[in-house]
Amino acid sequence: MVGRKNDVAARGSTALPLCYHTAMARRLPLIGVSTSITVGASPERAYVNSAYLHAVQQAGGVPVPLPPQLSAASLQQIGAELQGLLLTGGGDVDPALFGQAPHPTLYDVAPARDTLETSVLNLALARGVPVLAVCRGIQVLNVALGGTLYQDVAAEPGTEIPHSQKEPRDQPTHKVKVTPGSRLAETLGIDEIEVNSMHHQAIHRLGRGLTAVAWAPDQLVEGAEIDDSARFVLGVQWHPEELVGHSEPARRLFSALVAAARKS
Repeated sequence: MVGRKNDVAARGSTALPLCYHTAMARRLPLIGVSTSITVGASPERAYVNSAYLHAVQQAGGVPVPLPPQLSAASLQQIGAELQGLLLTGGGDVDPALFGQAPHPTLYDVAPARDTLETSVLNLALARGVPVLAVCRGIQVLNVALGGTLYQDVAAEPGTEIPHSQKEPRDQPTHKVKVTPGSRLAETLGIDEIEVNSMHHQAIHRLGRGLTAVAWAPDQLVEGAEIDDSARFVLGVQWHPEELVGHSEPARRLFSALVAAARKS
């Protein structure tokens, strides 16, 4: 989920933001940041939790918001300039994309966002651009590579772990174990971490080329990466953008994305 408090909103414009031109002048890495969309609202609005923008900038990158209203031509032009991609949290991925009927708890499905994120992800993967996928982002990554999702983890597979926490967003609520020696473990600097949890969809069957490298105590997948040591493509089910103020492993995730972007 993505909170709307302190969100940055955009209405209908596909013009490149000032930060894009600043980055080009300073040669800072441009990190595309996917945005949410107000489902069923008129006028339609795109927005992004400002925590993502702060996390990217703190790591030395320049965030470039990618609203679902971008045309294919606009996305192609911007995507060709991006040096990194951050897929953010938000509403549910449309289960039609992985061949399932919708669960009764399905909410905030936005086909335009699914299309935008899948398209920019495919561009990034084709160009070898580093990718960090957060919460919904790891689900989009998995589905784009042919995987499937649990639509509501409380119902299937069933769990006693509170994956939709009631505590503040910056408060960890359960542990995650990470495979030692994986790219994710090396990036975090640890192989066990306390994380926050705000989701009800989760990876079921892994997509092509993805390896699960982190698990919650109930064995739900909490982290996955491309099975290619030469490529930086990481996904986490928790929300590190909300933890960067007090968590070094969270900061390391964004720093690693920006560092990889500088090389792309």
